[in-house]
Amino acid sequence: MADLTTEQYQQKMQRRQEVQADRIANAIAEKGLVIVNTGNGKGKTTAALGMVLRSLGHGYRVAIIQYIKGAWEPAEKNVLSKFADQLEFHAMGEGFTWDTQDRDRDIQMAQAAWQKSLEYILDFNYRTILLDEVNVALKLGYLQIEEVLAGLRQKPANTHVILTGRGAPPELIEHADLVTEMQPLKHPFREQGIKAQPGIEF
Repeated sequence: MADLTTEQYQQKMQRRQEVQADRIANAIAEKGLVIVNTGNGKGKTTAALGMVLRSLGHGYRVAIIQYIKGAWEPAEKNVLSKFADQLEFHAMGEGFTWDTQDRDRDIQMAQAAWQKSLEYILDFNYRTILLDEVNVALKLGYLQIEEVLAGLRQKPANTHVILTGRGAPPELIEHADLVTEMQPLKHPFREQGIKAQPGIEF
């Protein structure tokens, strides 16, 4: 576009504006979305929490269920506690799988987290539900994809459900309305040996 004249650039942007206006005019007014943040890159939960904050800012009720990270207290929980009248926060894991080292216990915790998730998914009073690291539970076989998809199909029409974590199964990706795959290009720990830092990783 650097080679375009001012007039050519203006014409190009006008065409884009017309196309975008047409898309908006013909779009569905509102629909609850199934959103998947997956991939090996950093930022899946962080992006989901941005959507959570937007929902809270609109005055909607929100639920967060953490599947894997529940053994530690994330800084986000401290911030989100200011929305106690709108937000339910359940940290139901017992830590990363390499720390727990008890598959049966991990399965039990994941199943309990799914039952809690389902309560909120089926409750039309909640506009946005974040299932943090549920994709990892699916990947490891702690939950069955058929069970999760059956629950998602029962959600109220305007409810958004966000599922984060590496290794989202193909069936979930196919079912979702919005899928983002985070891919790492550089990471400070891997390339430079820099430890996780408050305000960035936790």
